[in-house]
Amino acid sequence: MSYLYVCEQGASIGVAENRFQVKYKDGMLRSIPAETLKVIEVFGNVQVTTQCLAECLKRGVNIIFYSTYGAYYGRLISTTHVNVQKQRKQADLGKNEKFKLAFSKKIIDAKIRNQVVILRRYARSSHADVGRAVDEMHYMCKKVQNAGSIEQLMGYEGTAARKYFQVLGQLIEPEFAFEGRSRRPPMDPFNSMISLGYSIILNEIYGKIEGKGLNPYFGVMHKDREKHPTLASDLMEEWRAVLIDTTALSMLNGHELTTENFYSGIDQPGVFLEKEGFKKYIQKLETKFRTQNKYLSYVEYSVSFRQALNMQINQFVKAIETENVEEYSPILIR
Repeated sequence: MSYLYVCEQGASIGVAENRFQVKYKDGMLRSIPAETLKVIEVFGNVQVTTQCLAECLKRGVNIIFYSTYGAYYGRLISTTHVNVQKQRKQADLGKNEKFKLAFSKKIIDAKIRNQVVILRRYARSSHADVGRAVDEMHYMCKKVQNAGSIEQLMGYEGTAARKYFQVLGQLIEPEFAFEGRSRRPPMDPFNSMISLGYSIILNEIYGKIEGKGLNPYFGVMHKDREKHPTLASDLMEEWRAVLIDTTALSMLNGHELTTENFYSGIDQPGVFLEKEGFKKYIQKLETKFRTQNKYLSYVEYSVSFRQALNMQINQFVKAIETENVEEYSPILIR
């Protein structure tokens, strides 16, 4: 299946002869067979024709809208996926505190362990000393297993995250100085890349949750927030470092991007990817999503990260249907 990203300002997306077409300002035309298209992601000033909108609704193709900087606006979706019985079961699960805590422990334990692997992996080439931070993060993993509430659990997760990002700054090329997490707005190139990447993966998971008939807003671990897909945030946690942080690290340390690929906003503060850097990053992320791996413990064959995301959500569906948290196995990288 194809994923179409359109970030060229002034481009337009239409449909003709059973193909979705992107027309660029310079007259260049790109087309994709309608049968293969799964998602369209639109960034900034891009026009979408009413014929294209109607065709997407008929075919169940999601259109996701972002600002030029990658801030999420909203999405066009078909309602053919809705499964009321599943959503009732999902909503009832919100009252099962034992399930919610056990599930949350699995997610956070996997998130911290994956962060540790990444620190060790990148420390080998930079010769940075990550030993103390790794020990402290492992200690947080032990605390996670003994947490008596989700609030306590999230406190341990926050401590581990601070240690992780503090040390991560030592593993990035000095020209891309990173001193810690900054979100709205991102204040350095690394934060700019991971903020955009987190938004993309959140919406990737959002669409897959809806495809299973579930409600992305009925969360398990994070507290409900108005207009925020809490369940997508829950299921994203174990994937942040695996998919997004590693992609940003490899591009910066591998000199696939330079400081010239970033600029400081004039109409708003922050650091953002310019046009060519944006394209390179989106292409790299898409390549990452398609990369084959054997990280899933419950299958003996390689699957792409995108397939793995789908399989993880299948496991979550089984877990809520059976109210058995053991049906879910988080992803752990080596």
